[in-house]
Amino acid sequence: MATGKFIAYYRVSTDKQGKSGLGLEAQQAAVRAYLNGGDWDLLAEYTEIESGKRADRPQLAQALKAAKKAGAVLVIAKLDRLARNVAFIANMMEAGVDFVACDNPHANRLTLHILAAVAEDEARRISERTVAALQAAKARGKALGGRRTEGQYEASSATRMAAADLLAANVRPIISSIQASGVTSYAAIADVLNTRGIKTARGGQWHASSVRNVVLRSAQA
Repeated sequence: MATGKFIAYYRVSTDKQGKSGLGLEAQQAAVRAYLNGGDWDLLAEYTEIESGKRADRPQLAQALKAAKKAGAVLVIAKLDRLARNVAFIANMMEAGVDFVACDNPHANRLTLHILAAVAEDEARRISERTVAALQAAKARGKALGGRRTEGQYEASSATRMAAADLLAANVRPIISSIQASGVTSYAAIADVLNTRGIKTARGGQWHASSVRNVVLRSAQA
């Protein structure tokens, strides 16, 4: 039986609310079902409308701020929808706000640390797949031989741009969590990324300039 003060956080997609398996109404119903019967107070509800491109979560930031100020618990409908979201995990760990997931009410801060490790590993694997795809595309170009046409140059450029966008979307939240820990210079962040084994889009080491490029690319998304 739920008791105390709560702040609800929902997350939906712009293209189709129910695409990820749980639309807004279903999330609201799950939260109310969890709270039902207890001495509780739902102070506010925040809904994140996601485009799939931006790494930041402004509504989550507002929800965490409100929960911290009121001494409330952040309640979410389904943890597994956010379990692989590095930005969500980083923000939760940084805020230090208590939370409850309706589908996994026993989850706690330790759960977040485990999820953070899993999410970072996935980001690393995405980076590796991106590098492999670029190398395969490069190999195909060499196999064709001869001079590349203008269309082939454009296709190659588009592939590189797409790879950079994908990597930026997955690495930017990790950079945010590194910054939250007190490491703020681009050079120091690059050192942390290299230590964790996360590669750039070309499969190389991170430098201050490449970290800066990811930050700027994410800001323009």
